[in-house]
Amino acid sequence: MRLSILAVGDKLPGWADAATAEYLKRMPREARVELLTVKPEKRAGQSAQSLKQAEAARILDKLPSGSRLVALDEHGRQVTTRELADLLSRWLESGQDTCLVIGGADGLAPAILGQAESTLALSRLTLPHAFARVLLAEQLYRAVSLLNNHPYHRE
Repeated sequence: MRLSILAVGDKLPGWADAATAEYLKRMPREARVELLTVKPEKRAGQSAQSLKQAEAARILDKLPSGSRLVALDEHGRQVTTRELADLLSRWLESGQDTCLVIGGADGLAPAILGQAESTLALSRLTLPHAFARVLLAEQLYRAVSLLNNHPYHRE
């Protein structure tokens, strides 16, 4: 099974790239995560809806074929780290590739949300995209650590 994060945004601050890379590097071989990025749509003179539609086309082009799509959206279901670990365990056991998608500044288009097997929220707070990417990578690492009884996770 391949696990991937597909995120809109190709130019993040160095700290975000470094932190994301650090957590993804720590993932064990059986739960490696590939980071895929898509270029955000230029905002000048476009409605939020048209921006999301253009980004949705790019997301669908990069979405690994046959992958379970998990959308990250502020209106999604909030889960605890333990619940995320349980989800990750089920994804790993299923053997189906899984792709977690982080949208652009305006979120994800209805076409992406409609195709998603599930929709999760990292927080009810508005998060900068760089921070959302780091937070997702860290939580995936924490979830796999919990599954492996590693002391990184504390309850």
